[in-house]
Amino acid sequence: MSLVKRKNDVWFPSLVDEFLKPDWFGGMENLKASVPSVNIKESEDHFQIELAAPGLKKDDFNIAIDENVLTISSSKENKNEIKEDEGKYTRREFSYSEFKRAFNLPETIDEGKINASYENGVLVLTLPKKEEALPKPKKFIEIS
Repeated sequence: MSLVKRKNDVWFPSLVDEFLKPDWFGGMENLKASVPSVNIKESEDHFQIELAAPGLKKDDFNIAIDENVLTISSSKENKNEIKEDEGKYTRREFSYSEFKRAFNLPETIDEGKINASYENGVLVLTLPKKEEALPKPKKFIEIS
């Protein structure tokens, strides 16, 4: 008597399982959508959005505001040049990377003073608050 491990009483070899995997022959794992992570901080006078997007240039970003919705997007085609003398290739896939993030802005944001910078793979947007939304200093009232 010998012990043979079987998977759910299926007699098909694992070759069938391997063939049906989506990443067979190195394929589909690169097609997963990637959305950059975001940190949002609030201080007394502004909000700050930090978006992690390494490998991009500042010209790759599109930042727009429409009806109190801030949209940050990017679309980039990655071209891998293969010289003829390198031989034939069995498979070569096009590479595109794109994302789009949208944020509803509160009415307290001064849209005309929004500032953006990109350094070390992090896009930083500073969204200043309107003057009327800023906290007012304490006012002491004297008793007469």
